[in-house]
Amino acid sequence: MDPARVRPGVYRHYKGSDYLVFGSALDANTGEEMLFYRSYLGGGGCIWVRPRKEFFEEIEKEGYKGPRFRPVRQF
Repeated sequence: MDPARVRPGVYRHYKGSDYLVFGSALDANTGEEMLFYRSYLGGGGCIWVRPRKEFFEEIEKEGYKGPRFRPVRQF
């Protein structure tokens, strides 16, 4: 996945849950690109934001090594 082209769609977190990414916005204070998303199946409707760089970064946690989120279906 090319992190320079973030497309709305469903992305899977490394722990297995799916999230709907709506798009991106710039942080008013830093200019950093942030992605906004929510749980695809419920989750109380809470909208989360995360820096794009962090969203796509390679991680090594809990016996897993790979991207924090990976695309499942793009719109």
